[in-house]
Amino acid sequence: MQRKHQVRAYLSGGMEYAPNEGADWRKEMSVWLDGMLGHVAFNPNEESKKLLKRLLPKRNLRAMKAQNTKEFIRIVRQIVKIDSAEIARRSDYVICYWDEAAQKGAGTKGEVTLARYFNKPVYVVTEMDLTKIPGWILGCATHFVRTFDELKTLLATKYGHHKRRSRKKSAPTPTANFVSQTGDNHGIENR
Repeated sequence: MQRKHQVRAYLSGGMEYAPNEGADWRKEMSVWLDGMLGHVAFNPNEESKKLLKRLLPKRNLRAMKAQNTKEFIRIVRQIVKIDSAEIARRSDYVICYWDEAAQKGAGTKGEVTLARYFNKPVYVVTEMDLTKIPGWILGCATHFVRTFDELKTLLATKYGHHKRRSRKKSAPTPTANFVSQTGDNHGIENR
Protein backbone atom coordinates (compact mmCIF):
# COMPACT_ATOMS: atom_id res chain seq x y z
CA MET A 1 0.00 0.00 0.00
CA GLN A 2 1.42 3.38 -0.99
CA ARG A 3 1.86 5.97 1.75
CA LYS A 4 -0.09 9.19 1.40
CA HIS A 5 2.03 12.26 0.73
CA GLN A 6 2.30 14.44 3.80
CA VAL A 7 2.47 18.16 2.95
CA ARG A 8 5.72 19.77 4.10
CA ALA A 9 6.47 23.41 4.91
CA TYR A 10 9.94 24.92 5.18
CA LEU A 11 10.20 27.65 7.84
CA SER A 12 12.51 30.35 6.51
CA GLY A 13 13.63 33.49 8.30
CA GLY A 14 16.50 35.12 10.10
CA MET A 15 18.61 33.03 12.45
CA GLU A 16 22.12 34.42 12.71
CA TYR A 17 20.95 37.92 13.67
CA ALA A 18 17.55 37.03 15.16
CA PRO A 19 16.61 36.89 18.85
CA ASN A 20 16.81 33.25 19.96
CA GLU A 21 17.81 32.41 16.36
CA GLY A 22 14.16 32.82 15.30
CA ALA A 23 13.20 29.65 17.19
CA ASP A 24 10.07 31.03 18.88
CA TRP A 25 7.95 31.72 15.80
CA ARG A 26 9.13 28.50 14.15
CA LYS A 27 8.13 26.39 17.13
CA GLU A 28 4.68 28.02 17.26
CA MET A 29 4.11 27.55 13.51
CA SER A 30 5.34 23.94 13.63
CA VAL A 31 2.78 23.09 16.30
CA TRP A 32 -0.02 24.91 14.43
CA LEU A 33 0.81 23.31 11.06
CA ASP A 34 0.81 19.83 12.56
CA GLY A 35 -2.25 20.31 14.75
CA MET A 36 -4.49 22.24 12.37
CA LEU A 37 -3.42 21.05 8.92
CA GLY A 38 -1.49 17.85 9.53
CA HIS A 39 1.52 19.36 7.72
CA VAL A 40 5.11 18.57 8.62
CA ALA A 41 7.30 21.60 9.27
CA PHE A 42 10.99 21.60 8.49
CA ASN A 43 12.39 23.74 11.27
CA PRO A 44 16.00 24.74 10.51
CA ASN A 45 16.56 25.54 14.19
CA GLU A 46 15.87 21.93 15.16
CA GLU A 47 17.68 20.40 12.20
CA SER A 48 20.77 22.57 12.76
CA LYS A 49 20.71 21.70 16.45
CA LYS A 50 20.80 17.96 15.62
CA LEU A 51 23.71 18.41 13.21
CA LEU A 52 25.69 20.64 15.57
CA LYS A 53 25.16 18.30 18.51
CA ARG A 54 26.82 15.58 16.44
CA LEU A 55 29.59 17.73 14.92
CA LEU A 56 30.28 20.25 17.67
CA PRO A 57 29.46 18.78 21.06
CA LYS A 58 30.06 21.45 23.73
CA ARG A 59 31.11 24.09 21.16
CA ASN A 60 29.35 27.19 19.88
CA LEU A 61 28.97 27.60 16.11
CA ARG A 62 28.55 31.38 16.28
CA ALA A 63 31.74 31.76 18.35
CA MET A 64 33.57 29.52 15.89
CA LYS A 65 33.01 32.08 13.12
CA ALA A 66 35.68 34.30 14.72
CA GLN A 67 37.81 31.55 16.27
CA ASN A 68 38.13 29.09 13.39
CA THR A 69 36.61 30.51 10.22
CA LYS A 70 37.72 27.60 8.04
CA GLU A 71 35.94 25.05 10.25
CA PHE A 72 32.93 27.35 10.55
CA ILE A 73 32.61 27.49 6.74
CA ARG A 74 32.89 23.70 6.47
CA ILE A 75 30.01 23.22 8.90
CA VAL A 76 27.83 25.97 7.43
CA ARG A 77 28.24 24.33 4.01
CA GLN A 78 26.70 21.17 5.45
CA ILE A 79 23.78 23.18 6.82
CA VAL A 80 23.29 24.89 3.44
CA LYS A 81 23.27 21.48 1.73
CA ILE A 82 20.68 20.03 4.12
CA ASP A 83 18.40 23.07 3.98
CA SER A 84 18.66 23.42 0.19
CA ALA A 85 17.84 19.74 -0.35
CA GLU A 86 14.81 20.08 1.90
CA ILE A 87 13.44 22.98 -0.13
CA ALA A 88 14.28 21.50 -3.54
CA ARG A 89 13.23 17.89 -2.96
CA ARG A 90 10.79 17.64 -0.08
CA SER A 91 9.04 20.85 0.96
CA ASP A 92 5.80 21.78 -0.77
CA TYR A 93 5.88 25.44 0.25
CA VAL A 94 7.95 27.96 2.21
CA ILE A 95 6.84 30.20 5.05
CA CYS A 96 9.19 33.17 5.28
CA TYR A 97 9.24 35.54 8.24
CA TRP A 98 10.81 38.70 6.83
CA ASP A 99 12.09 41.16 9.42
CA GLU A 100 15.29 43.10 10.12
CA ALA A 101 17.14 39.89 11.04
CA ALA A 102 16.23 38.25 7.73
CA GLN A 103 17.17 41.42 5.90
CA LYS A 104 20.60 41.48 7.56
CA GLY A 105 21.37 37.79 6.96
CA ALA A 106 21.74 35.78 3.77
CA GLY A 107 20.18 32.36 4.26
CA THR A 108 16.58 33.52 3.95
CA LYS A 109 17.31 35.19 0.63
CA GLY A 110 18.80 31.97 -0.72
CA GLU A 111 15.93 29.85 0.59
CA VAL A 112 13.16 31.89 -1.01
CA THR A 113 15.14 32.06 -4.27
CA LEU A 114 15.47 28.29 -4.34
CA ALA A 115 11.77 27.85 -3.59
CA ARG A 116 10.83 30.24 -6.38
CA TYR A 117 13.14 28.43 -8.83
CA PHE A 118 11.38 25.16 -8.04
CA ASN A 119 7.93 26.81 -8.35
CA LYS A 120 7.00 26.38 -4.71
CA PRO A 121 4.71 28.92 -3.04
CA VAL A 122 6.49 31.39 -0.78
CA TYR A 123 4.29 32.90 1.93
CA VAL A 124 5.99 36.01 3.35
CA VAL A 125 4.95 37.30 6.75
CA THR A 126 6.22 40.83 7.30
CA GLU A 127 5.27 43.98 9.12
CA MET A 128 7.74 45.93 6.98
CA ASP A 129 6.58 48.30 4.27
CA LEU A 130 7.02 46.40 1.01
CA THR A 131 9.01 49.32 -0.42
CA LYS A 132 11.69 48.63 2.23
CA ILE A 133 12.06 44.96 1.23
CA PRO A 134 14.62 44.07 -1.46
CA GLY A 135 13.07 43.67 -4.90
CA TRP A 136 14.52 40.17 -5.16
CA ILE A 137 12.46 39.03 -2.19
CA LEU A 138 9.35 40.69 -3.60
CA GLY A 139 9.96 38.78 -6.83
CA CYS A 140 10.34 35.45 -5.06
CA ALA A 141 7.25 35.77 -2.87
CA THR A 142 3.88 34.48 -4.00
CA HIS A 143 1.85 35.84 -1.05
CA PHE A 144 2.36 38.65 1.48
CA VAL A 145 0.62 38.89 4.85
CA ARG A 146 1.25 41.16 7.83
CA THR A 147 0.75 38.70 10.70
CA PHE A 148 0.97 35.02 11.49
CA ASP A 149 -2.77 35.04 12.17
CA GLU A 150 -3.36 36.22 8.60
CA LEU A 151 -1.03 33.48 7.38
CA LYS A 152 -2.94 30.86 9.34
CA THR A 153 -6.21 32.03 7.77
CA LEU A 154 -4.66 31.88 4.31
CA LEU A 155 -3.16 28.41 4.84
CA ALA A 156 -6.36 27.05 6.40
CA THR A 157 -8.28 28.26 3.35
CA LYS A 158 -5.81 26.81 0.87
CA TYR A 159 -4.89 23.55 2.61
CA GLY A 160 -7.83 22.93 4.93
CA HIS A 161 -8.89 19.89 2.92
CA HIS A 162 -5.65 18.20 4.07
CA LYS A 163 -6.72 18.27 7.71
CA ARG A 164 -6.30 15.12 9.72
CA ARG A 165 -9.30 12.87 9.51
CA SER A 166 -9.48 12.57 13.27
CA ARG A 167 -10.42 16.24 13.59
CA LYS A 168 -14.03 17.31 13.35
CA LYS A 169 -14.87 19.60 10.47
CA SER A 170 -15.17 23.20 11.53
CA ALA A 171 -16.91 26.11 9.89
CA PRO A 172 -15.16 27.21 6.72
CA THR A 173 -12.50 29.85 7.11
CA PRO A 174 -13.15 33.09 5.23
CA THR A 175 -11.36 33.38 1.91
CA ALA A 176 -7.96 34.99 2.30
CA ASN A 177 -7.23 36.59 -1.05
CA PHE A 178 -5.49 39.55 0.50
CA VAL A 179 -2.04 40.71 1.31
CA SER A 180 -2.94 42.37 4.59
CA GLN A 181 -6.02 43.01 6.67
CA THR A 182 -6.06 46.54 5.29
CA GLY A 183 -6.50 45.17 1.77
CA ASP A 184 -3.41 47.07 0.65
CA ASN A 185 -1.62 44.77 -1.74
CA HIS A 186 0.62 47.50 -3.15
CA GLY A 187 -0.55 46.49 -6.63
CA ILE A 188 0.92 43.00 -6.27
CA GLU A 189 -1.05 39.97 -7.33
CA ASN A 190 -0.77 36.84 -5.20
CA ARG A 191 0.70 34.28 -7.56
